[in-house]
Amino acid sequence: MGIDITQFHQIFFEESFEGLEAMESALLDLSRGSGNSELIHEIFRAAHSIKGGSGTFGFSAVSEFTHVMETLLDEMREGQREINESALNLLLESVDVVRGMLEAARDGGVLEADRVAATQSRLEAMLNGDDIVVQASSSMAGQQDIHKGWQIDFKPYPELMKTGNDPVLMFHELAEMGELKVVVDTSGIPSAAHFDPEECYLSWKLSLMGDVTEEQINEIFEWVDGDCDLTINPIAVEDSDQIAAAQVETGSHESCAVAQAERQPATDRQADEAAPNQGERRAVAESSIRVNITKIDELINMVGELVITQSMLGQVGSELENVDSSKLEKLRNGLVQLERNTRELQESVMRIRMFPISYSFNRFPRMVHDLSSQLGKKVELKISGEATELDKTVMEKISDPLVHLVRNALDHGIETPDARVAKGKPETGVVHLNAYHKGGNIIIEVSDDGGGLPADRILAKARQRALIADDEPLTREKTLDLIFEPGFTTAEELSDVSGRGVGMDVVRRNIRDLGGSIEVTSEQDKGSKFTVRLPLTLAILDGQLLSVGSETFIMPLISIVESLQLDCDLINTVAGQAEMYRLRDDYVPVVRLCKLFGIKPKSMSLQDGLLVVVEQDGMRIGLLVDELLGQQQVVIKSLETNFRRVEGLSGATILGDGTVALILDVGGLIAMSGRDPASGPPHKKEQAA
Repeated sequence: MGIDITQFHQIFFEESFEGLEAMESALLDLSRGSGNSELIHEIFRAAHSIKGGSGTFGFSAVSEFTHVMETLLDEMREGQREINESALNLLLESVDVVRGMLEAARDGGVLEADRVAATQSRLEAMLNGDDIVVQASSSMAGQQDIHKGWQIDFKPYPELMKTGNDPVLMFHELAEMGELKVVVDTSGIPSAAHFDPEECYLSWKLSLMGDVTEEQINEIFEWVDGDCDLTINPIAVEDSDQIAAAQVETGSHESCAVAQAERQPATDRQADEAAPNQGERRAVAESSIRVNITKIDELINMVGELVITQSMLGQVGSELENVDSSKLEKLRNGLVQLERNTRELQESVMRIRMFPISYSFNRFPRMVHDLSSQLGKKVELKISGEATELDKTVMEKISDPLVHLVRNALDHGIETPDARVAKGKPETGVVHLNAYHKGGNIIIEVSDDGGGLPADRILAKARQRALIADDEPLTREKTLDLIFEPGFTTAEELSDVSGRGVGMDVVRRNIRDLGGSIEVTSEQDKGSKFTVRLPLTLAILDGQLLSVGSETFIMPLISIVESLQLDCDLINTVAGQAEMYRLRDDYVPVVRLCKLFGIKPKSMSLQDGLLVVVEQDGMRIGLLVDELLGQQQVVIKSLETNFRRVEGLSGATILGDGTVALILDVGGLIAMSGRDPASGPPHKKEQAA
């Protein structure tokens, strides 16, 4: 019975993509001149692992391509080839090719055969070129580790086959390096009754003759590091003939040894011998495990249901009467303990979905490297706060908006080296990515030290497109905000990088969909900064419960500016319908939720209600509600998944009494109020320029 190795494909792909990211990062460090000799070894090991894994799982095209990369890298680490810019750029391109090949293999997509062939031809041309630099010191250093041959004792642990590894493939790799002789120890094969076809307990003695270093042999077995006992000893010249003669006598075992390498069981004695090593390996494995994200989502949903159930029990317990006081006290103590444990469980489960934002930031060094070269600019990328954690879903959805912001910073923000020098700046510009937590949210800043946003050109373009009236005065803040209008651009020419006006409005919309906001500040010749504010998670929010008639709504606390009792003397009516409330030096439009959603309120009188002032992207409105019911952390349920999208609502939740409460969407309410003739236009809070 064979093992279905396709069950290991997902792990192989994940580890391979991680290896490619490590290769890319190390290559970029080398290209910046900030690397060291160890980096090229790191790159080689990653390529070798991908080559070995792809060969094991039958992805021959990937294996063949990475073999050429590996050969080139091997010459570099041995000091036989210069590590120059052209080689590094070709290797970076090769990383992209391998990534595409793996994605095609994983997703069943179409392989870009022409691109693969073209890049492989360039790699082979470089290998066959005359840019090999033979350094005497390096060659001598390498020769010190070369012997007549090597004696290798290879004893796999029983679980080795279950990880998808195959000793035969490793033996084939060794055979390419020199003359290989293999002798198998079959003494551990038990009777048929104790035979387990998924375990491997054979061991091998191998002798490899040729000019091979110990490091090269270790790299072959690197794929099974920690899954075997491995001993490598040099063979002296005078011993080589004796070993060869001994292997002639045992040669009859060789063919069956390779054939039986697929699956072999073990005796109890061998299992006991391997146990200490297995214990160490299991301890390491348990420190980190891979779990399908679907399972995490299911766990979070179940914890959400538990939170709702706990809230229901808490409410029932608080309403109990005519019960023995001692039993009631025990019940209430138990409910308090349940609430505490539920909250701790909820926080622990939510932390499982939290990832450092470095997973998103790591894509930008390569992008900045390639794009700055394309634009003829010198740019340094600074990253800080990469350990800041946020929900995986939020991180995935914010990646594309961040790409737009960084590309714009490179194209529109950072000047050419000559222009920077003329302004008295260093010729190398700086783009800074920064992330940190603040007030229960995550703040992501994308800043540059470029020329800044041209407020005068933005204003002129907006008036040219009739976005604003010719005589309408605008503060600098509101002028800069115009770049988020659909299709808006100040670029004189279209390019492959930006300038088509299809970026910044999408950035704002995507960020709003995440319940976040974006602000921009800029100073002429000093640079610009885009500040993105996002919730840490999309699964839970801290909300304020609002009552309108018989309905209960939830407003995210992050959106509330203040709540107040209305003073009728401060209410003005515009055009006979729209109601505006004077809030200190500003006028805020009053939006009656009862009218928006067709609900009968407890009272139509303004003085009987409360005004909840909310804000998003600088726009403010006042929501008229009957009363405030308290604050509560709620589990968000999607309306689109369970019903359909409803304007003005972002989701729903279940309260402690079992009723459903709708979660208000501030952006949607502001948009609805702008179309409602009974409400004035949303008020934008402006600051002096």
